[in-house]
Amino acid sequence: MTASFAIVFAVVYAIAYVICVESNYALFTYHPALGEFGLGVQRAKDGPAMYWYGWMATSGIVASAAGGLAMLLPEAAARRLWPASTWIVALAAMVAFCWLLKGFFFR
Repeated sequence: MTASFAIVFAVVYAIAYVICVESNYALFTYHPALGEFGLGVQRAKDGPAMYWYGWMATSGIVASAAGGLAMLLPEAAARRLWPASTWIVALAAMVAFCWLLKGFFFR
């Protein structure tokens, strides 16, 4: 049962993180110059706004929910989850980020 949680969590987290970054679905925003957190996506107040922590939290909540649902799968269905998919999806997420950021690195 815990193996199904770990596999589904890893796969869904990588996918959710790419979606959160691309669409800016941050659970909260951190303003380091002020030392403040704000709920949701906020504009910069005094200095830059950091969304990374919010993206990580949003992805973690989505992946935890999916992993929790995966633990409810029957044992026969849970055995069909492929552990190597965690690596494949993680590598695909890295390639997706390279593709999304190519304009930033190759100006």
